[in-house]
Amino acid sequence: MPLEMTMMLYNTIWALVLFLSTVSGYANPGACSGTCVNTHDPSVIRRSDGIYFRFSTGGKIAVHTAPDITGPWTYKGAALPSGSSIDLEGNQDLWAPDVALIGNTYYLYYAVSKFGVQDSAIGVATSSTMDVGTWKDLGSTGIRSSSGKPYNAIDPNLINVNGDYLITFGSFWKDIHQVTMKNPPKAVASGASASQVAFDPVKTDEEGAFVFKHGNYYYLFFSKGKCCGYDTSRPAAGEEYKILVCRSISATGGFMDASGKACTNSGGTVVLESHGDVYGPGGQGVYDDPVHGPILYYHYVDTKIGFADGQKQFGWNTIDFSSGWPIV
Repeated sequence: MPLEMTMMLYNTIWALVLFLSTVSGYANPGACSGTCVNTHDPSVIRRSDGIYFRFSTGGKIAVHTAPDITGPWTYKGAALPSGSSIDLEGNQDLWAPDVALIGNTYYLYYAVSKFGVQDSAIGVATSSTMDVGTWKDLGSTGIRSSSGKPYNAIDPNLINVNGDYLITFGSFWKDIHQVTMKNPPKAVASGASASQVAFDPVKTDEEGAFVFKHGNYYYLFFSKGKCCGYDTSRPAAGEEYKILVCRSISATGGFMDASGKACTNSGGTVVLESHGDVYGPGGQGVYDDPVHGPILYYHYVDTKIGFADGQKQFGWNTIDFSSGWPIV
């Protein structure tokens, strides 16, 4: 059988596997105790002493800690209590944190923006411990957007590819882009420009990108649909937030979904969507947890509790990559 036909058959089989896993239902979120609410766009990382840190949008980047991913989660305060030094409206209401350990230093990336506008920037702060009171704001990374640019500079995610650093970012407009950073990754590399890695030309509503390497593939997870305001205006069924994925052998592009469709042409295989009492899961990240294995973490609305943005819950599930595609 020709290689092209073999690959088409392979992709078709795995698309069917993923479809069957979807229609058979998703696992409910893992256990969570303590403060599991108001966790929009979480970022989770475990310190070497076993303490888990959870960072989230709002409250000048709210910080919670726990002895395990299951909790009990305890609020510790704001990562940047003075806000950001970036001179943009919104610098006191920071969004979409992403935290990574580089050497002996933790890097906290965040977005400065206002809902529905394109005048946005991505900033960075550093700390040696992640404890509240230790973060030093370094201001803008140089990733900035304004009217006329093909992207919105929010929702940053850093990945280290053999010592080369990339930030994947973006929301609406022309969706998700990526740019090379300096080493250490405090600013955009000299001469670097952003390239597009995911785009839906019909519904430009993809955001919250997170690139995770497992095995031979880089997986591009992203959120799609309406994220917020469910208590006042709920979208048509299926148009709410959900988590999708594409994959590539390169971290810089060529991402395809399970059916072989390019992520730059509306491709994306659903990983998690509304089910049971779980509504609008998204704002996700992936963490290779030393205790639980690879986990998908995210925020969601528990329909038994309420649909307001401030009521969003912290969710997590283990991920099975045995098929070559992530299944929660």
